[in-house]
Amino acid sequence: MTIEHGTAREPAAGDVMVRAGNFLFHFRNGLFPLTFLVIAAVSMPLAPFGSERADRWMDAIGLLVALAGQTLRALVIGLAYIRRGGKDKRIYADTLVTEGLFAHSRNPLYLGNILVYLGLFLILNSVLGYLIGVPFFLFAYRAIVSAEEDYLGRQFGTQFEEYRRRVNRFVPSLRGLGATIRGMEFNWARLVIKEYGSTFSWMTTALALFVWEVYRRLGAAAAGPTLRMALIAWIPVLGGYGLARYLKKSRRLVAG
Repeated sequence: MTIEHGTAREPAAGDVMVRAGNFLFHFRNGLFPLTFLVIAAVSMPLAPFGSERADRWMDAIGLLVALAGQTLRALVIGLAYIRRGGKDKRIYADTLVTEGLFAHSRNPLYLGNILVYLGLFLILNSVLGYLIGVPFFLFAYRAIVSAEEDYLGRQFGTQFEEYRRRVNRFVPSLRGLGATIRGMEFNWARLVIKEYGSTFSWMTTALALFVWEVYRRLGAAAAGPTLRMALIAWIPVLGGYGLARYLKKSRRLVAG
């Protein structure tokens, strides 16, 4: 890859991962949720070892994995938010953020996303989810990272190359992590404003999956109690979403 500081030259036509990453980045907000929902809709959820109790354990594990991904995203956004969300649905960055969690992983937000989707697929627990869903999302985020790294290399030159050599692509380095967290102020307002929508979406999806898997395996009558419990659990999720949206729209909560 030829690095030219400050240029915006298009990637080489032969770089399939970069081209795929640019495509997926452009359509990710609609394509990714739709892909998951289609896979879930046509899947037959499995009960591990034919046991409903084992399935509840699988649900709990999936929920913990998704919560781990959300916790990682929360730390990233609260400590040092990266302005790499794109511009006009294209990859864009005005600065190279290397502080906060980005000092330990180059893509902690995407790692958080992967964990959330993995957790949802564990809850769904279907053959299609494992054979198609998980590989698709792993490929998609790897391709997007390739496209972003191509852009950042051309945009920031040797500054990005030095950062790339020093910091892992995905897996966070734990060295100095405690000092990083203690040394930065956590921006709760920014976290709520940036994350309330996506948090509401995946939590609602997880609750719906709890009901869907019982319905698909055992029928509507058996899914009734699970539906009632899911609706009860959804009340605080919906309430939190409504409160966060009100605080944002009324500008009572402003991100720093």
